[in-house]
Amino acid sequence: MNNFLKAGLMAITACAATSSFAGNSEELQLAQVSDGFNAEQKYMASCFACHSTGAAGAPKVGAGMMSEWEPRLEKGLDAVVANAINGVNAMPAKGLCFDCNEDDIRALVEYMLETSQ
Repeated sequence: MNNFLKAGLMAITACAATSSFAGNSEELQLAQVSDGFNAEQKYMASCFACHSTGAAGAPKVGAGMMSEWEPRLEKGLDAVVANAINGVNAMPAKGLCFDCNEDDIRALVEYMLETSQ
């Protein structure tokens, strides 16, 4: 099974698991994010499949994983966000967050970075 298909299947699994894993966390309070946007919930629905496992070279998210993000941050946060919006390597544009706007994507990247410290 190719990596793209595996990532898709993992995303479907992550979507099904979102309600049980999302919990009651604090939302990022960014003015331009979509109404009702919750970075943790959206991460679980759209990003978890690849970023929890490192599938297709995705930097892992979780406590102590900042070393996987540091090389990507050398060009700055704006470059990381631009890559997330436009796609990079095996990651498609906006990852699997088809309903995210650019500010939502930035909030997701910031959430993943904060969670990885």
